[in-house]
Amino acid sequence: MTTGTGPVLDAPTAALVRVAAAVARGKAPELKARFSVARDARVPALWIEELLLQSMLVVGYPLALVAFAAWRGVGGPAPVEGDGAEDLAHADWESWAARGAAVCREVYGRAYHKLLVNLRALHPALEDLVLVDAYGKVIGRPGLDLKRRELCTVATTAVLGTAEQLHSHLRGALNTGASSEEIEGVLGLVEPDLGPEHRRLAGEQWADVKKRKL
Repeated sequence: MTTGTGPVLDAPTAALVRVAAAVARGKAPELKARFSVARDARVPALWIEELLLQSMLVVGYPLALVAFAAWRGVGGPAPVEGDGAEDLAHADWESWAARGAAVCREVYGRAYHKLLVNLRALHPALEDLVLVDAYGKVIGRPGLDLKRRELCTVATTAVLGTAEQLHSHLRGALNTGASSEEIEGVLGLVEPDLGPEHRRLAGEQWADVKKRKL
């Protein structure tokens, strides 16, 4: 799979996407190098903070903590009150649930209700964990727009080789305003990070999304 990166992604977004791919690979030297490029591209520090927080949902705590350590290791500033980050200390469960449902519905579009049915079938706790904790508390946070969040998740799931999640977030990127050209730009950027099998898988998933016009 070869896609043109061209100018369809602005420099800060492209650099953030490459950080997302490196998070999935979990190599501290590579992460530090990409953080340096991100700084040169004037990626807001808050974007990186939000990307690393949401990475816990995709790659898990171990790799997310590696990425946080690498970011702090290159001088990435910890958020302070009032810098645009959101406080997670309050206990308004209903607000997380409402925001999570709205954000998840935006990402999944017409597949939203099918997602809920599938989650309930897998485990009764999964619906609340996904809607409240993942989408309400984390993905719905201010500080990084939803389209860029989805483009970064495309990058991360492509590196991980998780076919169903990649397919869902390719659709999610389109649903949240990304163009086909922007998605192909992301796939082109992360192609060097993919082994042959994952490269083939990413190409197949994207071709299927385009074919179905999802």
